[in-house]
Amino acid sequence: MRIKIISVGKLKEKYLTAGIAEYVKRLSRFGQVEIVELADEKTPDRASEKENAQILAKEGDRILAKISDRDFVYSMAIEGKLISSEELSTSLEQAMQQASTLVFIIGGSLGLDPRVKKRANALISFGRITLPHQLMRLVLTEQIYRAFMIREGSPYHK
Repeated sequence: MRIKIISVGKLKEKYLTAGIAEYVKRLSRFGQVEIVELADEKTPDRASEKENAQILAKEGDRILAKISDRDFVYSMAIEGKLISSEELSTSLEQAMQQASTLVFIIGGSLGLDPRVKKRANALISFGRITLPHQLMRLVLTEQIYRAFMIREGSPYHK
């Protein structure tokens, strides 16, 4: 089993890097974990709709280049299905029967290109709030770990 987390933008904060590293270490007992950081496009202040679409397209190209046709893809999207930790665990169980690689995508500050959303097997959301993308990476990594622990019946999830 492979778990790949693709995110747009560079992680700079040491406390977030340390937290993600801890959950990646914990997740490694379930399979190979890969974190892919992709460059984000600079967004000008007061960018036009056309400029925003071009930025999303460039970031979308980078994301799609890291995904295989055989991967099961979860895209984080505010309009995605609001799911609980238990529902994520069930979804992962089902996805693992279809694919050997689970891919999770976190877009940049403008979100995700429509082509990336279309490619996703599932659009998911952990809430209707907006989180910094760097913090979302930590939350997502912890939730993936939690989902695997729920699968095992571990007391980690109470």
